[in-house]
Amino acid sequence: MSIPILLIGGLNCSARMYQHQIPVLWRYGPVMVCDHRSADSVEALATAILENAPPRFAIVGHSMGGFIGLEILRRCADRVHSFAILSSSARPTSDQETLVREQRVAIAKAGRTAEIPPLHYAKNVHPSRQTDDQLRAIHRTMTEEVGTLGYLNQQQAIGTRPDARPGLASIKCPTLVLVGDADSITPLEHAEEMAREIAGSRLVVIPECGHLSTLEKP
Repeated sequence: MSIPILLIGGLNCSARMYQHQIPVLWRYGPVMVCDHRSADSVEALATAILENAPPRFAIVGHSMGGFIGLEILRRCADRVHSFAILSSSARPTSDQETLVREQRVAIAKAGRTAEIPPLHYAKNVHPSRQTDDQLRAIHRTMTEEVGTLGYLNQQQAIGTRPDARPGLASIKCPTLVLVGDADSITPLEHAEEMAREIAGSRLVVIPECGHLSTLEKP
């Protein structure tokens, strides 16, 4: 059976973040990389994606894409065949995240966007990848592809995301929860929380991996 697969990226990530997965997933059905730059709330982004989605589909959501995937499931679980939530969380933003976000938004609004990628990269990857120039170049290119307006929209959406924990127990489709063992942005405890609440879900922990799981450990 062929199932369309919707890929939803994370903050500052373009279609490149799924460059290793697309050829494999394509064997199982048509693959669509969703635009998650065009609105400044998780709810509005979910609406836009659903307007262009087929009647039934699977979702792969990384980080911010996981927030959007959870919102889609809340609205129309009957349309979701299966769900993979990678390096993500069901929790709302924290005070510390808000502080960091406000600082980075200020930098972007001041026109200093070239300073943004290094600030994110340091926490996005495993310590062993800090000097990986090829991965760093991909990360910087994705930032350029998302653009300043897209980045600002994404930061606003992440900062105002709803608390999705109350709806986890209602998810009935086959679900994969994946996290890197060294993810400092959405750590293991967040993944364990989701896997515990979603009946029948499968938790996978990727060794020696940070937050950019699809690129670090494809």
